[in-house]
Amino acid sequence: MKFRSRITASAGLALLLASASFAQQTTNDSASDTGSTLSNANAAPEVFVPQTEDFVPMTRSERAAHYARAIIGPQAFVFSAAQAGINQLRNTPKEWQQGAEGYGRRYGSAYAEHIIGQTIENGAAFVLHEDNRYFRSEKTGFGRLGYAITSAFLARHDNGSRFISFSAFGGAAGSAFISRAWQPRSTTSMGDGATSFGINMGVRVGLNVAREFLPHRLSSFLR
Repeated sequence: MKFRSRITASAGLALLLASASFAQQTTNDSASDTGSTLSNANAAPEVFVPQTEDFVPMTRSERAAHYARAIIGPQAFVFSAAQAGINQLRNTPKEWQQGAEGYGRRYGSAYAEHIIGQTIENGAAFVLHEDNRYFRSEKTGFGRLGYAITSAFLARHDNGSRFISFSAFGGAAGSAFISRAWQPRSTTSMGDGATSFGINMGVRVGLNVAREFLPHRLSSFLR
């Protein structure tokens, strides 16, 4: 019960803060969003993982929608399942043991960690004008793999240029260390937080590789 209540409290607080923030942003920017919507009225709907050449900066309401997809969309559950699976193989934390119950605990922890990370990441991305969406490359061969890997660490800015994603690093680090609050005693050290950060970024890389190389319709499932 303590495990569940700690996860629920941490994730609930993150969601409350994010909801209030995005609600205020959307209200303040409704007029500008209306203009942007009209100007994009003839644009094709976003069905697939977008191509690099399709980049257009997100409006505030689009950022809010992107955040919502990030925490309740398919990618959130795939990300959490992958992270939980890795920890299940590592038998970490050992107190949660193995089997379905152990995996369930690890999955719940990973999903709460994902919500916290996305809340931090999307909030920081808004402030820093960073865009962490994945855009399919126009490269061929090994260039596609390199692009997919590096995209986990880079963000686009309003002019389309790419630079180190401070919001992505901040979200992964913040969630990794905040999640120590509900972890068993064996995994509450700084080193354990650093390991969790590494796993977060590794899963992020894996999702980008899947988005790049899977067929378009399957890639859209992870956008």
